[in-house]
Amino acid sequence: MSAAPAAGVTVRVPAKVNVQLAVGAARPDGFHDLANVFLAVSLHDEVTATPADGLTIGCTGPDADQVPLDRTNLAARAAELLAARAGLAPDVHLHIAKSIPVAGGMAGGSADGAAALLACDTLWGLDTPVEDLLDICAELGSDVPFSLVGGAALGTGRGELLTPVEAGSFHWVFAVADGGLSTPAVFREFDRLAAGRPVPAPEASPALLAALASGDADALAATLANDLQPAALSLRPQLAQTLAAGTEAGALAGLVSGSGPTTAFLVRDPEAALKVAAALEASGTCRTTRVATSPSPGAVVLP
Repeated sequence: MSAAPAAGVTVRVPAKVNVQLAVGAARPDGFHDLANVFLAVSLHDEVTATPADGLTIGCTGPDADQVPLDRTNLAARAAELLAARAGLAPDVHLHIAKSIPVAGGMAGGSADGAAALLACDTLWGLDTPVEDLLDICAELGSDVPFSLVGGAALGTGRGELLTPVEAGSFHWVFAVADGGLSTPAVFREFDRLAAGRPVPAPEASPALLAALASGDADALAATLANDLQPAALSLRPQLAQTLAAGTEAGALAGLVSGSGPTTAFLVRDPEAALKVAAALEASGTCRTTRVATSPSPGAVVLP
């Protein structure tokens, strides 16, 4: 066990985009098998852990009022699970500085859980092995392990079993919608739309993985895929207008990010990103836009 820092510990953690999300049929446990190609992008939250009498949470930033400040927050659950493993009381205040869209399909809540886990581990001087941290992440949620490691990876199982993949550099524009979409609701809609037809076992696309590794934006644009997109569009039909506005503005391709409702647009370079972002904001089909690059490192303790 290392000496604990005297003051707080801040961890920066990235958002993600799914460049491929292949979804299998519902499993007996209610989850779905996935082939989920994750890419971490340069939109970040920061979570600061400081000693406290008991477990408390605060949050600032865009849409902070939508972030739960109780034990349902994945950051709080991360602190509780880590403390229980270490035989400690979870006496910590967690402050979340939000920048990742809330309930937007970019794993913002999962990112906060991963960041809180690393921040508390550092604050408490536990030096928990990465493999054990990943086990706790998987217990927290399907996207949390990737938030910890970042970069680019293929997630199988329900997304928590990670295999690193190669990725070149890419440029993105994200269109943030009004309001969020519930991930469980989108999966339920996927099941409803899939009823009565066979659902193939999910597999990663070799063409997409090759495009990702090569850094070829045109090749990646041709292979982007999200099996949850029809369900998200069924629940939020207006997202089709956002997708059309982005591609008409010059994006190489657009898709719903994860379970939505954020939409992701792959563009050729920084200049194209600014042009597409401006056109999307002028179209009135989204609340705001964010420009980002990928890949981005996973959760990291800031000096």
